[in-house]
Amino acid sequence: MSLALSEFLDWRKHGYADTRALGEGLQALVNEGLDQLPLPAGGQTLERWQALACVAGHDLGLCKLFEGHTDALAIMQELHAAPPDSGSTWGAWTAEPPQTRVNLHLQGEEPRLYGRKAWCSGAAVVSHALMTVWDPQDRQQLVAVKLDQPGVTVTTEGWRAVGMGATGSVEVIFDNAQAVAIGDPGAYLARPGFWQGAIGIAACWQGAARGIAQRLLLHASRHDEPHALAHLGAVDIALHSASSVLHAAAVSLDSTPHDDAELIARRCRGVVEQSAEHIMMHVGRALGASPYCKDAHFARLIADLPVFLRQSHAERDLAVLGQLTAGSNGATPSRKWLL
Repeated sequence: MSLALSEFLDWRKHGYADTRALGEGLQALVNEGLDQLPLPAGGQTLERWQALACVAGHDLGLCKLFEGHTDALAIMQELHAAPPDSGSTWGAWTAEPPQTRVNLHLQGEEPRLYGRKAWCSGAAVVSHALMTVWDPQDRQQLVAVKLDQPGVTVTTEGWRAVGMGATGSVEVIFDNAQAVAIGDPGAYLARPGFWQGAIGIAACWQGAARGIAQRLLLHASRHDEPHALAHLGAVDIALHSASSVLHAAAVSLDSTPHDDAELIARRCRGVVEQSAEHIMMHVGRALGASPYCKDAHFARLIADLPVFLRQSHAERDLAVLGQLTAGSNGATPSRKWLL
């Protein structure tokens, strides 16, 4: 899978100017069957993350849509949903900011949706969405929605990004739109795959950081500059550390697929985020302005990655990790610091 995916992306290297181009790229991946990744914690987790990292190093905008699509496929299989339509492309829209909300009402036994959903990546180009809504008992419910139906309006609102701009993560309005419930209320967060999938985002960060680092590696291999080599050494440490954490996490998930992976996920995301930030700093200091201004692939990655990294919640995530480590709030203390 990884080799076929890499070869396919190499053939398509031309950049993605807008959301439509990203949608065409995602559809091409689906048509080639390259979206059929191993499931998280299914014995080949590392191969799944390697595929996500491969797409991220190619283009983070495409990776955002690809990760959402493949995450939706994995969630639906985990919750025993009907197989998706052949050739369909999916968004996974699960953010719940306080200012927007979609409510589910029943007309007979048929779910209908009303409200506004924010952060809907690729909304103008994907065919379906897997998204969280709220039922009449104020419980979170996962639903599948076909987007080319009356009652679904893709706006141009809520997205003014420069980095990751092409993903078109706009707001979508639902007014009496048909939907299909997926799993029981609360199942989205309660399933083991929630935290397993969260590590997949870290694999995307790692793939983009590796793509940025490649530019410094190429420079250092051609120029014997002590400062550039020192920066490359720091980058190598950061990449190796993050890679080691992801490898260990994949082994853990594959050996205990039904365990709560929150602690592992929060550690992975923290390490990879810190690694990516170090890499961007060192590569920029080593190479100066030239690749930012003259290397289109590098410039796109270095603009997109800081935005994508903000799927982390920074100190809020670190505070929760601290609670898990300390055993506060009823958590079991972590005692795994010894070699």
